[in-house]
Amino acid sequence: MPSRLPSLTGLRFWAALLVVLYHLSRKVGELPLLGPLAWYGRSGVTFFFVLSGFVLAWTYQGSPVPARSFFRRRFARIWPLHALATALSLGADAVLGRAVLAVAALWSLPLLHTWAPETVLGGNPASWSLGAEAWFYLLFPLLLRVLAPRRRCWLPVAAGCAALGPALWAAGALLPADPALRGWLLDYLPLTRTPQFLLGVVTGLAVRHGLLPRVPLAAAAAAVAGWHALLVPWHAAVPDTLWWGPYSAAQLVPAPLFAALLAAAARRDLGPGGGPRLLAGRWAVRLGEWSYAWYLVHEIGIRCWLWTVGRPSGTAALLAVELLLAAVTLASAGALYRWVERPCERLLRGAPGTAPGAPAARGTPLPHSPVRVVRQRRRSVTRDQPSSEPSRFT
Repeated sequence: MPSRLPSLTGLRFWAALLVVLYHLSRKVGELPLLGPLAWYGRSGVTFFFVLSGFVLAWTYQGSPVPARSFFRRRFARIWPLHALATALSLGADAVLGRAVLAVAALWSLPLLHTWAPETVLGGNPASWSLGAEAWFYLLFPLLLRVLAPRRRCWLPVAAGCAALGPALWAAGALLPADPALRGWLLDYLPLTRTPQFLLGVVTGLAVRHGLLPRVPLAAAAAAVAGWHALLVPWHAAVPDTLWWGPYSAAQLVPAPLFAALLAAAARRDLGPGGGPRLLAGRWAVRLGEWSYAWYLVHEIGIRCWLWTVGRPSGTAALLAVELLLAAVTLASAGALYRWVERPCERLLRGAPGTAPGAPAARGTPLPHSPVRVVRQRRRSVTRDQPSSEPSRFT
């Protein structure tokens, strides 16, 4: 099994950029052409959920890692930066004079805040997705144990997960008219997002065993871009306050498109030519490694700018401000990755990002960023179950 899937790390940057553009458009101002395309860029979080399942399945299938060790690694991977970003967010709110529900901030630290509408955005608002990820991590060892040896289930499970997205969106017609409650049930509740993670798991298993047909990477990327372009006229025709509008659909429906994109990118990396430089080049991977920190801190920077300076007027000023905010928060993310995220993970793991019995790997990128898989010593496994030891990205 080849050891690198760098394109998946590169894709993380583009998904994070989509989320950043979403917040810039909604909070700072909507740029012509770009603004309407980014209006529902929060769908990048859906991509992260599918990617999470894909990479964990790719990493741990055939690797006998105890659940306790898995949980420790995931904690070391995501919690230190989450705690710091929460402190930064609460500090910014204190300086800005914004009221914060204390119980929401407290529940956010153990990543339990996503389970109630009153606390879901407590602490650092961006961390709501980490609450869902914590739930996925809790499920993953059992999911892998059940699914990995049952190949015949993979296609029905994937089809069911793909169908559940539109079904959940359509269920909005049956939910209370309260937009806040409906938004929490459809957009934030971890149970609602679990099919996206599960779709990533079975897709990762299928790609690992070569069971999916080849899809051109350009075609998969065009399908994702076409979906976001479709949201523009949909938004013009139906407001977000109505259940049949595109707000929840933008996050619940496109998971199969993201799964196809991940499968195509992974297959491209596994091919003789490797991945494209746009996704697998040195800087593409580096930006992908920074994307977790960027996701957590960019909204804090936007919030502080709006309080101190306000919203710009005019297209030229708006473009300059948004470029400045994106660049400054991205540079801050790079510093946090180098001096906080990686050192804290190594400290909590007690080793520089390696699994027990595996050779040491250099560096540790973002959660679920598949940069390198270090091969295990050969064990007694069947030919269709290659053995690989998770290292740099787990």
